[in-house]
Amino acid sequence: MAIPQRSRVAILSGVKKAIAQVGSYESNMLDIAEHAQVSRATVYNHFSDKDEMLVTLVESEISRLQSLALKASSKVEALFLISREIAVDPALRKMVITDPLDIAKLVTVTDHPLWRQARDAISEVFGSQSSSLILHWLIGQIASPLTEEESAEQASQLASVTP
Repeated sequence: MAIPQRSRVAILSGVKKAIAQVGSYESNMLDIAEHAQVSRATVYNHFSDKDEMLVTLVESEISRLQSLALKASSKVEALFLISREIAVDPALRKMVITDPLDIAKLVTVTDHPLWRQARDAISEVFGSQSSSLILHWLIGQIASPLTEEESAEQASQLASVTP
């Protein structure tokens, strides 16, 4: 991985760590740089502001979850894995508490390019006929995460009723 790409990955990891500690609103570029173990100048070389960084983080997370699902051995396993990732994500858990308006925006389906990316990713993994149902099931878990047992049971049920 080239150095600029490694820095970008480190910065995105730093964003998640900062959000997990203090939430989205309270995180700042200095904290993010510290968590990423890069200089603040390096952060600004990659991102003009925190909003751009957060959009890139969401894009990266969509791609990461899609890759995870594509590697699964079955639809049930893919649904379960994505569900668990959402349920245990420390940044999402913190944002539910500290940044409810951001969470509300995140779970509101719109025509924003990030929603198109999420729909396309779900469609690629599970097919377009199931994508809306699966996407809504996953969205619900952001604010109300499932237990491991609930994830397994609902993933199995959902896979059995989708083409």
